[in-house]
Amino acid sequence: MKHTVADITRRTFIKGVCSLSLAMTLSPSALLAKTLPAIRKAIPGTGELLPVIGMGTSRTFDVGDDEQARGRLLEVLQAFFDHGGAVIDSSPMYGSAEQVTGDLLRRVHNKEALFAATKVWTWGKRDGIEQMQRSAQRMGVKQFDLMQIHNLRDWQAHLETLKTWKAEGKIRYIGITTSHGRDHQELETLMRTEPFDFVQFSYNIGNRVAEQRLLPIAKERGMATFINRPFQRGDLFQTVKGKPLPDWASEFECTSWAQFFLKFIVSHPAVTCAIPATSKVHHMVDNMAAGFGHLPDAALRDRMVKHLESI
Repeated sequence: MKHTVADITRRTFIKGVCSLSLAMTLSPSALLAKTLPAIRKAIPGTGELLPVIGMGTSRTFDVGDDEQARGRLLEVLQAFFDHGGAVIDSSPMYGSAEQVTGDLLRRVHNKEALFAATKVWTWGKRDGIEQMQRSAQRMGVKQFDLMQIHNLRDWQAHLETLKTWKAEGKIRYIGITTSHGRDHQELETLMRTEPFDFVQFSYNIGNRVAEQRLLPIAKERGMATFINRPFQRGDLFQTVKGKPLPDWASEFECTSWAQFFLKFIVSHPAVTCAIPATSKVHHMVDNMAAGFGHLPDAALRDRMVKHLESI
C-alpha cells in the first residue's frame, strides 16, 4: 500500500500526541492515579455509570480557526480520554467551542466512552430545533447523550421539544442549567415539577449555596448533577496561592489543590460529575487524577472547609 506525504505526516502527528500523553502519565498525580480505582457515579434514572470528572469547553475551546491553539487543545482532549474521560459539555453560547470540539473529536483516538452534552440557547421552538441540529453537525454526533436548556432560556418552548426527541430516541437524557444564583428559585421550581434527568449549576468549596436546596432536591427527585465553575473561575487558586496542601489530604490520595477542590465537590452524595475547563495539558492530567482513588467522607469534608476558611 502506498502512503502519501499527508498520510505519513498525519500518522507522525498522532504518534507524537500519543507519546506526549504517555509521557505525561509519569507526572506524580497521573502515576498515582494509574494505581488507583476509577471513581464513577450512577445516573439515578438509569444506573449508567459516569466518571466523576468531566470536561467543560466554555472559553477554553473558543479558539476559532487558530491552528496553533487547536493543536494544543488536541493534546488536551487526547489527555482527557487517555486518563479515563467521558463527559464533554458544550453550548452554542461558547462561541466556536462546539465546532472546535467536534473537529478535534474527529482526530483523537480512545474516545469510545464519550458522553456528549450540549445545550439549547435561543428563543422559540423552531430556532431551538435548528440550533440543536447545528450543534449535532458541529460536534459530529448522531445522538447527543444529553441536551440541556441553557440558563433556563425559553424553557417552556424547548422542554416540549426535548421530551419529544427523547421519546423518539434522538437524545438520551434531558436537562436544564444555570450558572447564576439569581435563577436558583426558578430552577428549584422546575426541578420539582418537570422530569429532568440532569441539572447543572455552580458549586464549589468556596460557594456552597447549592447545598441548601439544589443538591437536596436533585437527590430527592433522582436527578443527576453536573457542576460548573468548580474553581470559582480561578478565585480558589488565588486564595491558596503559596500555601502548602495539608498533609492529611493524602488520606484521600490528593496531591494538588485542584484535586482538593474537585474531590470536595464530587464527594457530595448528590453530585454526579464536575466539569472543569482547561486549555493546558498538565492541568487536564492533574484534574483527571481527582477521578481516582477515594473520596473524603463527611468528617473530612468539614475539615476541608474549615482549613480553607482558616487560610
